[in-house]
Amino acid sequence: MRALIVDPDAPASLRLATAPEPQPAPHQALLEIRHISLNRGEVAFASRQPAGTIHGYDAAGIVVRPAADGTGPAAGARVAAFGPHAWAQRMAADTTAMAEVPARVDLAHAAALPMAGLTALRTLRTQPILGRRVLITGAAGGVGRYAVQLAAIGGAHVIASVGSAERGSGLAELGAHEVVIGLQGVDQPVDLILDNVGGPQLAAAWDLLAPGGSVQNIGWASGEPAVFAPYSLFHIGPPKTLSTFGDTRRPGPDLGTLLNFAAAGRLSPEVHWRGSWERLTEAAQALLDRRIAGKAVLDVEPASSD
Repeated sequence: MRALIVDPDAPASLRLATAPEPQPAPHQALLEIRHISLNRGEVAFASRQPAGTIHGYDAAGIVVRPAADGTGPAAGARVAAFGPHAWAQRMAADTTAMAEVPARVDLAHAAALPMAGLTALRTLRTQPILGRRVLITGAAGGVGRYAVQLAAIGGAHVIASVGSAERGSGLAELGAHEVVIGLQGVDQPVDLILDNVGGPQLAAAWDLLAPGGSVQNIGWASGEPAVFAPYSLFHIGPPKTLSTFGDTRRPGPDLGTLLNFAAAGRLSPEVHWRGSWERLTEAAQALLDRRIAGKAVLDVEPASSD
């Protein structure tokens, strides 16, 4: 089969190549992949993987062989999946890491949801958000745009922080009550921060956190260190917390929740770039240059055409 593999000498450290067919374990289904989505971190750090590795985690396609243990969707089911080695014509996916795609949801849109959507959903669940103030930094990216929508669904007062006025376009329509550049104008405490930026902005955001509040550090788009002044993390009263986030256990049910929101028209997939996986380099560079707000989805060439 063909797959996107890690090649340190290729543009974006990825290229299309021939790769071995997956061999599903008993708890895995074999999927024919129709669409994949790129996440900026996956592209930026592809070279950290061993050369020849099939890269990527987000995919949507058709079950061609159900799991041998009897779990999961039947043959022919349309599914979205989250798991390693996803950027290929075929994928062996855990049945606990996939969900059936409702008829009203395009498979290409379903492929955009797993990593970014699960991250947004699960980080928002770390604190009660109904009636609370939620600050989302890097809100124009894939995780950020989903987090804005889900926080609004959850009844939060949503503050979307972006790097420029241009990057903030469309966020109010997605549910943001305030759209700010950096942290300008955020003059009241916030209860939950979903931080995609890191660096000096993370340290400044900590000072905005209300007693009992939490910062969930998801990404580090700034690439800069965060320096906290001595004793600035100390707080008397209800504890303030700073956590990293990367819980990917049994994502299937939560992926189903995201797909149901999309089917009901409550969650926009935010696919802002789509094209053939032959255009991988173009899509990857656009992501790295921050010329894509939201998600990039690649259409996978069917294996039958090899």
